Amino acid sequence: MSDWWTEWQTYALSDLLMFSKQAYFRLFELHNLALWPAQLVALAAGILLMLCLQRGGDRAGRHAAALLALAFLSVAWSYFAGRYATINTAAPYYAIAFAVQAVLLLWLASRRAAARLTPPIGSLAKLALGIALLALLAFPLLAPLGGRPWTQAELFGLAPDPTVALTFGALLLWRAGWMLWIVPLLWCAVTGATLMELGSGQAWVLPGIALVALALGATASMRARLASR
Repeated sequence: MSDWWTEWQTYALSDLLMFSKQAYFRLFELHNLALWPAQLVALAAGILLMLCLQRGGDRAGRHAAALLALAFLSVAWSYFAGRYATINTAAPYYAIAFAVQAVLLLWLASRRAAARLTPPIGSLAKLALGIALLALLAFPLLAPLGGRPWTQAELFGLAPDPTVALTFGALLLWRAGWMLWIVPLLWCAVTGATLMELGSGQAWVLPGIALVALALGATASMRARLASR
């Protein structure tokens, strides 16, 4: 037992990765080329989702939850199960996790009161909306900023990182319960560790967004408690 544990401790995460940095980002290029022109549909869905978050209220919240659920299902099926699984044996488990998140979002969409979005009129709500907008518009820019071609851009609804990043903004505006945070936070840990081992400069982007979202959520919860006293 001690010999096995000693040998296991000699392994680093990089020893468990079965692909290079080039292969990882090349996968997004193959994914984008295979799905074109689905990028236009994903962009339209993202814009519609942003309009729902901007509007606030019960009906917009339910529509936003349904749109996000479709985005998670898309990533689970087309990216994790259909693309990432070709280079990573853990990809099917990621697909299951994203599918579970989609089910939770559909459950949220069925509950009128729970799906109510906070109108983005306060400073915290505006920051939450900013996170969602950043995920939709800025994530695709990481490819050219990192010296990679536009064809490797990561888009909401097609790639996991921008989909999760936009979700954080929505969770804040929903004032969602902890169950809806689990999968997005776990994915932040997975993608952050993977990109760090690959030596990518964007390793801290999604974990950084998660930390900001958690801080905003804690601040909003504290304000609500103080106001109720």
